[in-house]
Amino acid sequence: MGDKKADLILKNCNLLSVYTREIIPKTQIAITGERIAYVGPDATHAQGPKTKVIDVKNKYVGPGFADPHLHIDQFVLPSEFAKQALLCGVTSLFSDPIDVVSVGGYKGFQEFLKLGEDLPVRIFQVVPGGLPVDAKFSNSNTLTLSQEKSAVKHPHVLGLGEVFSWTKVTLREPKTMKSLSAMLECDCIINGHTAGASDKKLNAYVSSGVLSCHEPINFDQVLERLRLGMWIMIREGSIRRDLKEIVPRVLSHGTYLNRLMFCSDGLDPQDITKFGHIDHCIRESIKLGLEPIDAVSMASKNNFDYYNMGKDLGGIAPGKLADILIFNDLKSFRPKTVFVGGKLAVSDGKIVFPIKKKTISPWIKNTVKLKKFSKNDFEIKSKKKDVIANTIFMQTEIITKIGSAELQSKNNLISASLDSDIWKVAAFDRTHGTSKHSIGFLENFGADIGAFASTWSFHENDLIVIGSNDSDMEVASNHLIKNQGGLVVVKSGKILASLPLQFAGIVSTDSFEKVSSNFEKINNSIVDSGCKFSRPHLIPLFLPFLALPSVRILSGGIVDVKKRSYISPIN
Repeated sequence: MGDKKADLILKNCNLLSVYTREIIPKTQIAITGERIAYVGPDATHAQGPKTKVIDVKNKYVGPGFADPHLHIDQFVLPSEFAKQALLCGVTSLFSDPIDVVSVGGYKGFQEFLKLGEDLPVRIFQVVPGGLPVDAKFSNSNTLTLSQEKSAVKHPHVLGLGEVFSWTKVTLREPKTMKSLSAMLECDCIINGHTAGASDKKLNAYVSSGVLSCHEPINFDQVLERLRLGMWIMIREGSIRRDLKEIVPRVLSHGTYLNRLMFCSDGLDPQDITKFGHIDHCIRESIKLGLEPIDAVSMASKNNFDYYNMGKDLGGIAPGKLADILIFNDLKSFRPKTVFVGGKLAVSDGKIVFPIKKKTISPWIKNTVKLKKFSKNDFEIKSKKKDVIANTIFMQTEIITKIGSAELQSKNNLISASLDSDIWKVAAFDRTHGTSKHSIGFLENFGADIGAFASTWSFHENDLIVIGSNDSDMEVASNHLIKNQGGLVVVKSGKILASLPLQFAGIVSTDSFEKVSSNFEKINNSIVDSGCKFSRPHLIPLFLPFLALPSVRILSGGIVDVKKRSYISPIN
């Protein structure tokens, strides 16, 4: 009403109204504190002597974007990721910190919560709903039911993260069912993971209270889930890109858009630098035929409607938090100006909000609990001269199948065979400090290197080492113990590339720029040496991942995922 004067007025806005699906010219927006007070043709009644007035000069003004499902416990700390997200207009991140919990349990979850506070971006968390992936084989930490109930009392913890595998629900696994019940009793959101589910199984999953999924890879899967009342997060990130398979069919079918969102599911430094974040989803969707205002609604309003936060966020209207983007045009969707809660965070395409470096507890930078290796730790023995090995055959960086190879033993020791593209692969429990480990053989890697090792893997976080010889496997492993985590490439005893991941062995404490450079060197050093895959960093990431076919290696052994049984490395 103007009785109290505004702190900020934006005038001459072309307002992107996600509530009426229109662009409203010559709009003025008055902001008091962190909220919007007035949206209309004339805000001069709210202008006082201390009010800052910005003439937007007929640029486009819209609400901040959101990523409704991603894992920000990857590569860089939340403070570093926040900068990149803000430059792309993403002011809200819905984080599923499954790997931090895998390594650090509830204590790690609390530590990560603190790192997401007091930043110029809103970070909301969920309790990981996927741990352990398979209790028979998994080595990961997880939360107890009482810890989950305690976690959701935090104002920025919204509910349960992606519940996979869905068979835990259809088979009514007791811990999963208790978690679901607890979340429903607290009126919390439950996110889904429905890859491979359909008909009766999908119905059962949805009826348990799970109302979203980011796994559909085509329109038929999207439509089946929408018909069952689900919300769909169309994934366009570093692991999968599904927009082009889904958006054109959504438009030709005339499907309602109000339950569709964009999500990344996680972004690596190269992709966010090259493509962007949710802004990239908007640009690509417009190229595929989506109206700009609809793309903005999917990037903003729909996310907050799903998370029951629409009264505060998702659009520009009185009473809403002032998360506001200003664009030059409706093509780039790369905002030059970003306000979060009425405070200027990005000006002229640069971060202007001060971000303080947070103190990290020493214990979470000391999670690689392994003794120094010798090359003998990678030996596989056999008294037979010729053996048939069961190999993990790499079909892609992610998908594997069981393979077979003839290998020879010398002095009762079986070696890898670089000529035949047969590698050793080992998994060591580095989280709990046990001596648990397994060693097997990997096929179809193709790089002329000595070893490639990582302490970060979905969602087991064993130390994974791929090697053509035991000596370089020793060097790689000891390098990661010394660094307390990371990825490393070794040849002839020399480090070719290294990406330190000091926080829980999965996240770097270095700057985004340094991490991006080191990450690029890791992949390039392997690809340039003849690797058959363009993104080799994904191989150790997924080798222990029990939610995908067909053969995985963990510190407890080599696993046939479908049969849920262990496989011997040699017959």
